[in-house]
Amino acid sequence: MKRMSLDFFVGVFVLIGIICIAFLSLRVAGVSDFSKNSSGTYTLYANFNNIGSLKVDAPVKVSGFIVGRVNGIRLDPKTYQAQVIMNIDKDYKFSTDASAQILTTGLLGEQYIGLQSGADTQYLANGGNIQITSSAMVLEDLISKFMTNMSSK
Repeated sequence: MKRMSLDFFVGVFVLIGIICIAFLSLRVAGVSDFSKNSSGTYTLYANFNNIGSLKVDAPVKVSGFIVGRVNGIRLDPKTYQAQVIMNIDKDYKFSTDASAQILTTGLLGEQYIGLQSGADTQYLANGGNIQITSSAMVLEDLISKFMTNMSSK
């Protein structure tokens, strides 16, 4: 009888450990909340010359606060720019002169989109396009420019 109760508690302990590891894995991977659906969001678009290593499901932030997620990334066949599709929470509105830039968390961390609202009184509607964008700074390009400048001196 003692052996069965010991086996039962060990099994419960192992099951709790597996659940904790799965939860932490999902949090580290950045999987969004399962209870949220896309009906509480609207879509914005932005074109960038270089998106660096921006990925689908990357956060869209304003002042460090997550207001949405990157829903898709595709190449515009006419301009050959990367078009980023963002789902923004309906609670947040951005003016038509808002700007978007690709930023990095830390020196080599994940990339995300930072939005800044402008001063216009009209807001971007569902399917709106953010005109003012700043592409990602690629570390390799910065090092290359630095080395070129150093060799020319």
